[in-house]
Amino acid sequence: MSDFETDRRFATTLARGLSVLRAFRVSDNGLGNAEIAERTGLPKSTVSRLTFTLQALGYLSHTRRHDRYRPGPALLALGNIASGAISFVDLSEGLMQRLADETGTLTLLAVRDQDKIMLVKTWRPRTVASIWLEVGHRLPVANTSSGHALLASLSEEGFDRLLAETGEETITRQRATEIRREANGQLMSRGFVIADPAIYFARTVQAVAVPFHARDLSEPVVFTCGATPQDLTMERMINEVGPKLRSTVRELERIMGQSPGRAGGEL
Repeated sequence: MSDFETDRRFATTLARGLSVLRAFRVSDNGLGNAEIAERTGLPKSTVSRLTFTLQALGYLSHTRRHDRYRPGPALLALGNIASGAISFVDLSEGLMQRLADETGTLTLLAVRDQDKIMLVKTWRPRTVASIWLEVGHRLPVANTSSGHALLASLSEEGFDRLLAETGEETITRQRATEIRREANGQLMSRGFVIADPAIYFARTVQAVAVPFHARDLSEPVVFTCGATPQDLTMERMINEVGPKLRSTVRELERIMGQSPGRAGGEL
């Protein structure tokens, strides 16, 4: 349990409702209450009340014949508002698509979502086949280049908050600190982060990542390029794709009038 959840101001019902919305993925053909309960860990009776309320407010839609819920129009409106309010998302569109095309990699934007790193935007290369990771996909912090870059760039407060929400059973403070120190070193020496392929969450993926400190957000986000190990070797990540990703993120910083980002914590 995080420190937030023990605070008297924390609205547990609201948090549960938001966990229902986070359960949906792009590839889902709707979800029933039982599937939502399985993904969220909430009792089915609680899920039934929450989905009914979210449907009534327009955040979920419901096809009665199939008894399945889907994201509703109110969520679409919120997504458009958020995308418009966070200025760097639109500004990064052309830059990241160019990067994906030049490197032949899946380029993505990832943010922290409690104890995971979640993909919120992807750019697929136009001319070659690439790995498929969908928007909304959640990846482990400890076993991805994106997660390592995030750990390196978080403030001390953000680092402590992530560990409180993650729990020792997922990653120990000692292991997280080791990752943070190693990733900080990579950022300082070459400007991008590559997790050891031996510990990666999937043997079919390799990736290189660079954090970005957006003025619109309280925590850093991460831009990443990924592909299969055959297409994205360690040599290619170090000598070609990593430097191009670093340069692209620096270009975005210049467009936004920001100074170059740096690693978050002094270890």
